[in-house]
Amino acid sequence: MTMKTLFLQPPSFDGFDGGAGSRYQAKREIKSFWFPTWLAQPAALLPDSTLIDAPPAKLTMADVLPHATTHQLLIIHTSTPSFANDVKVAEEFKKLNPAMMVGFIGAKVAVQPIESLERAPVLDFVCGNEFDFTIKEIAEGKPLPEVLGIWWRNGNGEIVKNEDRPLLMDMDELPFVVDVYKKHLKMEDYFIGYLKHPYISIYTGRGCKSHCTFCLWPQTVGGHKYRTRSTANVIAEVKRAIELFPNVQEIMFDDDTFTDNLPRAEEIARELGKLKISWSCNAKANVPYSTLKVLKENGLRLLLVGYESGNQQILHNIKKGLRVDVAKRFTADCHKLGIKIHGTFIAGLPGETQETLKETIEFAKEINPHTIQVSLAAPYPGTFLYNQAVQEGWLDVANAELIDDHGVQIAPLHYPHLSHKEIFDSVETLYREFYFRPSKILSILKEMALSPQMLVRRLREGLEFKAFLKERQETKLA
Repeated sequence: MTMKTLFLQPPSFDGFDGGAGSRYQAKREIKSFWFPTWLAQPAALLPDSTLIDAPPAKLTMADVLPHATTHQLLIIHTSTPSFANDVKVAEEFKKLNPAMMVGFIGAKVAVQPIESLERAPVLDFVCGNEFDFTIKEIAEGKPLPEVLGIWWRNGNGEIVKNEDRPLLMDMDELPFVVDVYKKHLKMEDYFIGYLKHPYISIYTGRGCKSHCTFCLWPQTVGGHKYRTRSTANVIAEVKRAIELFPNVQEIMFDDDTFTDNLPRAEEIARELGKLKISWSCNAKANVPYSTLKVLKENGLRLLLVGYESGNQQILHNIKKGLRVDVAKRFTADCHKLGIKIHGTFIAGLPGETQETLKETIEFAKEINPHTIQVSLAAPYPGTFLYNQAVQEGWLDVANAELIDDHGVQIAPLHYPHLSHKEIFDSVETLYREFYFRPSKILSILKEMALSPQMLVRRLREGLEFKAFLKERQETKLA
């Protein structure tokens, strides 16, 4: 018999923000919640399973612990910043049900499987790379020694590594996740500042062709080959999402870089255009005008673009594969076509100085995306940046968890010419100089005046942003 499986995004604590690799909950400048797609995908392979995403649903341990007695297999998606908390949650479940099998998935355990098992005796196994069919086989009772892609603890407590599981190449083999969303989640709980609300996010493929040294997912679980679902399969799930969630305002394609395959992006866009649905996606800042025009004419509203820095040498240092002048032209093309951009930047990358930070601020103001997000450079285990930071002495052991005792993202890197504090403080500076300009304030006020929904959202976000700035000021004084 198939084991009754619980896929759990554990309760955390208010304000937790471990950055881009910290599962899905992020406080940052405003609170955001992404759909737990990486848990929903294996859950879709097990129709009788349960998916609980505790943080957006505001569920406590008291709310979720009763499921320990009704389930036989617990799967938690962990991360470097959340690992310690996730282990405590697993221990509480095991206390109530000692017979429950517990497994962790995610980049953290994929790149540090032995260390993770040694730190957490409560774990029976951890998964590497893609784990969808791995979890399915375990739930269906396949003996652990026969399951590809896991590290597990045998009866003597010894850690055993099985043969690796090959990456899935036929992505159409995966069932839709939107049915799982409908069954277990409340879509209104999920909101992102730059997306329409309510939204739905899905993947049309996995992997990314770029080799950015800091980016977690391609270097750990996704790979650098962009493996995609067929256009027909993607459109079928979009239609299903619209059917299940008739009030959905936007579809977000959360592939690492949806524009890695331009002909396919255009093909999907033309089919989306027939559905008259607003959609957004991740893109690299080098998409040609001709493609942008096709996407815009067929419903594209916003692109999530990783600019990272306005300094060309830093972009070379992180192997971004992007020229600043190309990024400027791309952004100008988006403005011309009316495509909004949420631009992301990173403070503290290798080569960063006070001068390059100022250069990035001026670059951001010059290209003027609709909204921005500023992150602190985070060397996640398994990335080139992590190995580089350890080798060069840029990362202290005390900062290796990437968050402070309150779950807030820290500036883990430091350089001989740039301190932790200088990098940490630069985030607030960039935000203030970008948003507190008369032209930007006017555009936000205009946006609020034209949309009652946006008025409510921006007021809420404004209060959260004010609290964010206040917290940072208090951190400086501490």
